[in-house]
Amino acid sequence: LPALDQFPFDWWARHLARVWRRPPAALPARGEAAGHAPLREAVAAYLRTVRAARCEADQVLIVSGAQQAIGLAARVLLEAGEVALVEDPGYPGLRSALLGAGVRPHPVPVDAEGMDIAAGEAVAPDARMACVVPSHQYPLGVTMSLGRRLALLDWAARRDAWVLEDDYDSEYRYGGRPLAALQGLDRRDRVLYVGTFSRVLFPALRLAYLVVPPDLVAPFRAARAALDDHPPALAQPVLAAFMAEGRFAAHVRRMRRLYATRQQALLTAAEAHLPGLLTLMADESGMHLVAHLAPALAARMTDEEASARAAAANLTTPPLTPFYLGQPDRQGLMLGYAALDEAEIEAGVARLAQVLAE
Repeated sequence: LPALDQFPFDWWARHLARVWRRPPAALPARGEAAGHAPLREAVAAYLRTVRAARCEADQVLIVSGAQQAIGLAARVLLEAGEVALVEDPGYPGLRSALLGAGVRPHPVPVDAEGMDIAAGEAVAPDARMACVVPSHQYPLGVTMSLGRRLALLDWAARRDAWVLEDDYDSEYRYGGRPLAALQGLDRRDRVLYVGTFSRVLFPALRLAYLVVPPDLVAPFRAARAALDDHPPALAQPVLAAFMAEGRFAAHVRRMRRLYATRQQALLTAAEAHLPGLLTLMADESGMHLVAHLAPALAARMTDEEASARAAAANLTTPPLTPFYLGQPDRQGLMLGYAALDEAEIEAGVARLAQVLAE
């Protein structure tokens, strides 16, 4: 979860009321299948500036969450029964969206450089799509190397395949500017780019975006209209103004500083309370850390058992095992820190240590 208490809900409420007190005639009527035009323009400008993406507003589709974007891409580009390569471990919601579209996800292990497309091609030579989170892999936090990125783009061009780039929480990078998107390296229009506002702002917003290559704009708009008509219009003009006025960028900068401080608080608390139980390493990005089970703890319980014990003590620490589609090769717990202040982090880590030591 993001730090919901830090979001400027006062501004949001005032602007929401102002927009809908006297809305433009077209706004309450039938919405655009691709989404509110000013919001699409704001998203495209943001991606060009911050993520080095190559896109115009007409390539942007506003959707109701990242999973809807993934499912839409799978339905438009793949036939039922075709294979998509997925990172292992990876986001279960991505696999669910693919399965819902009739596509078969095939796991490819993630190492320190991210997904190895050569390994994926060897085990699934008929794959027509690769789904990756190159900037900050979920859940491990790995950044895909430049060599792997270029190899992935080469594979897509050779195999007439597609790359679906999920840019999960890339805004929260604590060492310098956010990394350039894989989409910006693509010169053959094989990459579709997914981003979401739910993680950055607040989950109930349920707005995300999909950037498609120019030649795919018409079929994607037609599919979007057929499957879901248009995304909810209530929040879109407010979010467009939030971005156009620079408030979105300012909020991200403020949260980046706050989350960096909270990550350090988690590392400090872990060093004090968790030696011999869990091992944590600093991460340059993100809103959580993966805590790997120390050998002595792993000999006593699995990560799922550890998570269940924590849940009984009112601690949410998702285990790493369910994120694997294939055979898990490591055990760990995911520890979120973004939504908690430093005192809450310290108390939570101390309680977790007590639970796991019993």
